[in-house]
Amino acid sequence: MRLLTKNEVVKEAFLNELKREGIRFAVMERLGYEAFIGYMIEGTLEEINNAISSFEGEEKEILLEGFLTFKEQINHALEHLKEGEEIEHLLQEGYWMGDVLDQLFKNDAVVIEENKARLKENVDITKLKFQFRFPYQIAKNLEKIEKIAKQFAFVDLLPEYEIEIRELEIEKINRAMHIAAKYFEEETVMDVYFALISRGIVASEILNALGNEKVSKEDLTMAFLKAMPMEIPTEKGTMIINVMNGKAFEEILRMLEKEGRIDIKGRKVRRLR
Repeated sequence: MRLLTKNEVVKEAFLNELKREGIRFAVMERLGYEAFIGYMIEGTLEEINNAISSFEGEEKEILLEGFLTFKEQINHALEHLKEGEEIEHLLQEGYWMGDVLDQLFKNDAVVIEENKARLKENVDITKLKFQFRFPYQIAKNLEKIEKIAKQFAFVDLLPEYEIEIRELEIEKINRAMHIAAKYFEEETVMDVYFALISRGIVASEILNALGNEKVSKEDLTMAFLKAMPMEIPTEKGTMIINVMNGKAFEEILRMLEKEGRIDIKGRKVRRLR
């Protein structure tokens, strides 16, 4: 039930929208990584193009297409750098921009002034040395490729953020996932959505079961676990919800208590609102 991102910009934008909507969440930061394993061709853009053109295998057209995209990324970055632009804004273009900037820095083609990157005057792009990288899965004719390309592994250690939506109300869950759809892949959002909705439905059923009576926490837990899985009819079919153990159920009780929806005292549970 958590969304994961390594992108600082995505994290800040997503959390700011959740805050504006009054949606509760928790964020855990930890060390993550980006890894790339493959081959690398070094040289000027012309030299790299000639090296790829010397291939004869099925990977030739794929590599030429990838190299064309690489050249377009470099040219796009250069347009921004002619007048100078804030590095933070440049990086919002995509993960690839960080690699292009790094390669230009290593070529001593860029200067930094007050957090802005600017292309140095009189830089001849045709003379600069670049690294064109491609995944190892593309390499079919290894003997040919390894004569002109170096094999390497690139690992970038960086923080990643795990974001958990801490809501039980269906309406707020729907709003949170509508926002999440702007920043995360559809499959990930749907997985989190159904998990949150399931938790919300169980919470609602707990409140309905309590009514205005005090109920033994143990009896309440056992009754729900025995009744699992729950079957909820929907427009698109039947949703099956299963709570496998007491710990998961107690977590929902703790959330309801924290929201002021129930009161737990002396192993008795009472609904408040």
